[in-house]
Amino acid sequence: MEISENIRYVGVDDGALDLFEGQYRLDFGVTYNSYVILDEKIAVLDTVDRRATGEWLLNIKKVLNGRKPDYLIVQHLEPDHSGGISELCERFPDMQLVMSKKASDMLPQFIDEDYSDRVIVAKENDEISLGEHTLQFILAPMVHWPEVMMTFEKKEKVFFSADAFGSFGTTRNGVSWLVEARRYYFNIVGKYGASVQTLLKKVNALGVSIIAPLHGHVLKEDLVEFLEYYDKWSKYKPERKGVLLCYASAHGNTKEAALYLSDLLQNKGEKVVIIDLNRDDMARAVEGAFCFDRTIICSITYDGELFPCVEDFLYHLKIKKFQNRKIAIVENGSWAPVAAKKIKDALSEMEGIEVIDPVLTIKTRRTKNDDSKFIELRDAIIKAGHEMDMNTM
Repeated sequence: MEISENIRYVGVDDGALDLFEGQYRLDFGVTYNSYVILDEKIAVLDTVDRRATGEWLLNIKKVLNGRKPDYLIVQHLEPDHSGGISELCERFPDMQLVMSKKASDMLPQFIDEDYSDRVIVAKENDEISLGEHTLQFILAPMVHWPEVMMTFEKKEKVFFSADAFGSFGTTRNGVSWLVEARRYYFNIVGKYGASVQTLLKKVNALGVSIIAPLHGHVLKEDLVEFLEYYDKWSKYKPERKGVLLCYASAHGNTKEAALYLSDLLQNKGEKVVIIDLNRDDMARAVEGAFCFDRTIICSITYDGELFPCVEDFLYHLKIKKFQNRKIAIVENGSWAPVAAKKIKDALSEMEGIEVIDPVLTIKTRRTKNDDSKFIELRDAIIKAGHEMDMNTM
């Protein structure tokens, strides 16, 4: 990922890691991005995960070509970006560390060595000149940690955005930015929409030409489109018209009912994406719920409670501040079904959620006697889509 003649990429692809942050599947791997700015003085922007420091140090050595860095800019202390701080500091004892006050306070939590005498605390809009290149520091607390700082290089107008605008995937797999950026955003950053809105105002005022995040693609083209996605996502607006249909089935009957409802909707021209909550990636389910304007949850009653994967799905939606959507419910219970009530109770804790009437109940399996109820629910789901204000999408 070339940036420019004087701004070099020295990050590392990790195609072997199976789970990001111990929970998000990495079907296409992940990058640990790091950058070097070459000028009269040299700045390294962020390190990498400890598992990748060997390759990263070789990349830096090649780019430095015998020179020594003057600054290490520490934008984010999460371990996948701070794993090489000690190694770089030991190799270059004159190198200074630039970070936010909060990062300075938190640094001893991440490394054993005391580098406090080498730390420069950067405040909002502080600058460091490297020669022709000038670094301007932008504080971005809670995007998505409290210590986060971002850096704007004023000559080439490159915005080093820490974890903002990041995505899953490596530089080699060719996956599109949108596919993995959406899943990354809603699961990593999504809770902090208000903080992202504050950041976007700062970015729009800078005249940025390149965005260089700590994960995924460097964004050089169509920045307006990328920023529009972030604006919509951080306002919790649906990105697309369509239906996410999530089901959890023990013996296949609820699955059959869910697929029947999907066919009814698709035959009327509705876009439907289906998620098996027992098997599919939970992060994909969360992404889909945020992406589309409507969601259907089909669940059995299990031990007088929700099926565990449905409860987990609702938990993830809640902690990521899922809001402003319309939800249809299909419950299945051989006796005493309570799934619908449990789902409603969970949704009541989320802002701006409207449950689509009617809630549909089947007993053990769908029969022909249920067909009219499915058609009624189909029509209500379609009507709910028409009622969504397209000006907010």
